[in-house]
Amino acid sequence: MKQFFFTSFILLTMLTACNDDALFDKEMYKNVVALISSDYYNTFEEVIPLSATGEEAIGYIAASVGGTHAPSKDMVIRLEEDIIELDNYNRSNYDLDESQYAKFLSSDRYEITDYKITIKAGQRSGRTMIKIRPEGLSPDSTYFVGLRAIDVSGVEINPEKKTILYQVLIKNDYATQGEDDYYSVTGTSDGIPSAGNKKMFPLTHNSVRVIAGTETFESTVEEINKKSIILEVGEDNHVTIKPYKDIEVEPIDGDPVYSNTFKLEESYGHTYNVFLLAYRYTLDGKTHEIKEELRLEIED
Repeated sequence: MKQFFFTSFILLTMLTACNDDALFDKEMYKNVVALISSDYYNTFEEVIPLSATGEEAIGYIAASVGGTHAPSKDMVIRLEEDIIELDNYNRSNYDLDESQYAKFLSSDRYEITDYKITIKAGQRSGRTMIKIRPEGLSPDSTYFVGLRAIDVSGVEINPEKKTILYQVLIKNDYATQGEDDYYSVTGTSDGIPSAGNKKMFPLTHNSVRVIAGTETFESTVEEINKKSIILEVGEDNHVTIKPYKDIEVEPIDGDPVYSNTFKLEESYGHTYNVFLLAYRYTLDGKTHEIKEELRLEIED
């Protein structure tokens, strides 16, 4: 009798193990689709160059499929606009400080011609094109296109990767939102030697915004408007210095070193963006005279 129970127990254990193995194999082998994004609120960054002609830039929204083997037939998902995840992103990151909230990219700034993504049989990923019109976007704002994946052909979608916040960042040859780069600054302020670091912000294909002189940067609209100047690089590399908003500024021409020019400088295998600037600005009733070199190493 004991032998019978022992044998039955062994058979039951084997059957259970076989069922577990079959379930494990099924889970391993099945194809599950996910939108490709980072783990940070399912965001995906696309850095878009600002164009002299205002032409559209091309980006892509992609999906991938998991599983032991590539799918044996086409897998199709549909994309729909999503407004929920941006609200979650803003509240989680900024709580009630709405001045810091990210924004939806206006519908006139982008176009998705095909809201379907197809992963072909035998392949692991698929994508659809998004056309971006970045001219006029503010470098101080965060812009997203919010999308959600919907099944249209019996496809299983990863519930944790069914949404994407597609972030549009802008750049030009001198500055980018995509990196937290700072120009090193050397020169004089009112004849006194000065040094420090400055961040530039892209505005158009050939212009940037930067804080004047040795003023302290503060990321509020009022302070940015009050203290910022525009550097506009011409085709001859001459730099035109203009007020961004409220500041008074005028270039000082004729300095043999600080000649209000931009150049790419090669030195010992390294390449640098270099601005050589001379200007006066008036802030809070005080006028300051600035001569400065702004330098940033760039990748070839």
